[in-house]
Amino acid sequence: MIKTISFGIVHFAVAFAVVFALTGSLVIGGLVALIEPLVNTFAYHFHEKVWERIRSRTTTGNVVLGTVLTR
Repeated sequence: MIKTISFGIVHFAVAFAVVFALTGSLVIGGLVALIEPLVNTFAYHFHEKVWERIRSRTTTGNVVLGTVLTR
C-alpha cells in the first residue's frame, strides 16, 4: 500500500510540474494534477475491459491485433 501511495504522489507531482512548466499557472497545474488521475482511473477501467475480451478470445484461438486466427 505504501508503494501505491508513493506512486500516487509521484504521479501528482509529475502532472503538476508538466502543466505548470507549460502554463506557468499554479491553479491550472493543480487542477490538472487532481483531474488527470481521476480520468486515468476511468480509462484504466475500460482498458481492462478490452484486455478481458482479448484474453477470452485466446481460449478459442490465437489473437493478432484483435483478429482471431484459427488453425
